[in-house]
Amino acid sequence: MDNLLIIGAGQFGQVTKEIALSLNKFNKIDFLDDNSELAIDKVDNYKDHTDDYNYAIVAIGNPKVRNELLNKIKNCYKIDSLISPKAYVSESSIIGDGSIIEPTAFINANTEIGEGCIICAGSIINHNSKIGNYSHINCGAIIKSNSTIDEETKVDYGEIR
Repeated sequence: MDNLLIIGAGQFGQVTKEIALSLNKFNKIDFLDDNSELAIDKVDNYKDHTDDYNYAIVAIGNPKVRNELLNKIKNCYKIDSLISPKAYVSESSIIGDGSIIEPTAFINANTEIGEGCIICAGSIINHNSKIGNYSHINCGAIIKSNSTIDEETKVDYGEIR
């Protein structure tokens, strides 16, 4: 089995860990975080853990920080998306590496989710839409069909775009 290192032990880190556990893919899951007792080390020490972890993902809300860290760790770890088995993701959609898809998110046909995105519970990304890299679609947000969301954009709770 594989081992996963989650960068960020805060609220998104906790959700990400639960998604990872539900996938039954990882033997070991740990955090790197500068301010959490749950973490095994600080974020800047990510290179020190390549012998024990082969996958990593960034679970930090700030899109600029998520972008920076994901690009740093790409050379050391496998980066994959984590998709809750309780989310609906159309077979014709494309999900970028490092994206996190929470339970009950709905991603319809012919959509494209960029790298490092966070798609929260209860959000709807309707058909033929494109979500830019490192964007965050919050709970209950609706992205209308044929929409484009720019890179590093946050669409807030219940917002329709």
